[in-house]
Amino acid sequence: MEEVMRIGKGRHWSVAVLSAIAATMLPQVSLAWEPTKTVEFIVPAGTGGGADQMARAIQGIVAKHGLMKESMVVINKSGGAGAEGFLDVKGSSGNPHKLIITLSNLFTTPLATGVPFNWRDLTPVKMMALDNFVLWVNADTPYKTPKDYIAAVKQAGGKMKMGGTGSKQEDQIITVAMQELTGAKWTYIPFKGGGTVAVQLVGKHIDSSVNNPIEAVAHWRSGKLRPLCVFNDNRMPYKEKLTADMSWADIPTCKQTGLDVSYMMLRGIFMPGGVTQEQVQYYVDLLTKVRETPEWKDLMAKGAFDQTSLEGKAYADWVAHEEARHVGLMKAAGFIAGSNR
Repeated sequence: MEEVMRIGKGRHWSVAVLSAIAATMLPQVSLAWEPTKTVEFIVPAGTGGGADQMARAIQGIVAKHGLMKESMVVINKSGGAGAEGFLDVKGSSGNPHKLIITLSNLFTTPLATGVPFNWRDLTPVKMMALDNFVLWVNADTPYKTPKDYIAAVKQAGGKMKMGGTGSKQEDQIITVAMQELTGAKWTYIPFKGGGTVAVQLVGKHIDSSVNNPIEAVAHWRSGKLRPLCVFNDNRMPYKEKLTADMSWADIPTCKQTGLDVSYMMLRGIFMPGGVTQEQVQYYVDLLTKVRETPEWKDLMAKGAFDQTSLEGKAYADWVAHEEARHVGLMKAAGFIAGSNR
């Protein structure tokens, strides 16, 4: 029989009804937001490059450690120097099931192409790291220092080939900066991704590259490539030997060799515009957990990353400062859409 209770003047109420009434009178506790379907992780660059490798590492860590109930899928959208990916996320305003990993084309692509996109169309989530650039040559060449190599470039009179990711992007910005500083001239050859650039250098189809460490490390360890200097004001801190006699820390800064050029690149995560702070915080917390895993620490050492991390206003302020810096760099190189140099 159903249990009943008598409430004043002979009224009888079932316990079930009383419980339902009580529930409506209690304050409702809202659950924190979390994804309810597959999260798309957009890479505005080709496969094998630094952004692609980091995105896939994050995807793997999330899956391995069960950090998210729903799945995450990495999607490369490299068309138009990454414009395809950026416009996709811009057009997904309010969609919390989409992330994008950014590199310098966050700034360079809209400046160089005039594509209707700005980083403010996105929502900053978290800076995961900063990436270095290294001047690489084929290990079969005689060049041991930037001075040796640049002397050969000058002698070749513009015939030496510098391979890089994209046109009017970070790799070409660094190349132009070296040309302006030294008077050496390269023929710049653009490719879709840093992984392809490294393979082209191994195959001697180009003479040098300014690839990120993670894009060339496997070829360095196998004795195919040689690093000449890193475009950073400080040496990389990683001291584990990766070859018989060298670690990342043994690579001099370009400035130390007399080539006073420095450049570092963002590896950061954004969401579409129009999302809620609660949704942003979910991914901030998720990515914080990712950074605490041994797999992430291994990735940072493998790729010789600067492990600076920012979020919130500090992250947005950093991005705004970098945008202004890239406007100056792109103007100096003559890479702004519609500019004549």
